[in-house]
Amino acid sequence: MATKSEIESLIFLLDDPDPEVQSGVHSRLRELGEDAVPLLDQHKSETVGESEKEIINNIIYNITIGSLLEEFADLMDEGIHNSRQLEKAVLKLSKFGTPTLRAENYSRKLDKLAQQISSDIAYTPSLREKMHIMLQYVFRELRFRGDAANYHHPENSLMDRVIDRRKGVPIMLGLIVIFLARRLNLPFYGVNMPIHFLILFESPSEGVIIDPFDGGSIVSYDQCYYFLKKNGVEPRPDHLKKADEIEILARCIRNLIHSYSKTGQQRKVKDLRQLLQLVELKG
Repeated sequence: MATKSEIESLIFLLDDPDPEVQSGVHSRLRELGEDAVPLLDQHKSETVGESEKEIINNIIYNITIGSLLEEFADLMDEGIHNSRQLEKAVLKLSKFGTPTLRAENYSRKLDKLAQQISSDIAYTPSLREKMHIMLQYVFRELRFRGDAANYHHPENSLMDRVIDRRKGVPIMLGLIVIFLARRLNLPFYGVNMPIHFLILFESPSEGVIIDPFDGGSIVSYDQCYYFLKKNGVEPRPDHLKKADEIEILARCIRNLIHSYSKTGQQRKVKDLRQLLQLVELKG
């Protein structure tokens, strides 16, 4: 069993210039395995320096990635057929950024956010008005917004960080709406339009397309058509259809692959590609 003092010593020795010392440290950490994770996590929480926190985070990641891949394979065996299962999988992806993440804490955060407008939604008879209440709440009151300045940063594609920071890429912002909508029985769905993820509010009388990256603004089919043409994509009807949950999950993983590629984190890119293969086999 590891002790707090041993973990502190091992972290300190990672800075030793002697390759043999570093090799010995990594060998000992592998030997300790997941038993060392709680102490490593505690040491990370007590550390001030961001660079040292990142080093510890990477150590924990290397120790736990095998278990994470197995857990994800189990999720794929269960199937991703609804937004509840999709939420579970997307929060599991957040462990690529925070390996010790307790995903249930973020599901509870979403529960609390939904509870804050549940009475407004329940007592509003008009479906369209319910839609506007939801969009006003997420994008005006909670101030979820697109992060155009650092669009490709991994934090914008990790659900826990998006919830905490209130910023993200279109698909993550769209999923915030979809996950809250499930708790409130509202018909919001994902739209896997090329280049730019959208959401659909589908009532018996109409289908409304919404851009989550633009403050939840409503967009027309003509605007989507023009956007695709402008970006060199020949528009097709299926570009604006309701997306399957497994398709949305695959897109989430591709976004993370792209983000980690840009930051040079090739180990995570490799592991995520392995996940993507699992998802595409189920798609």
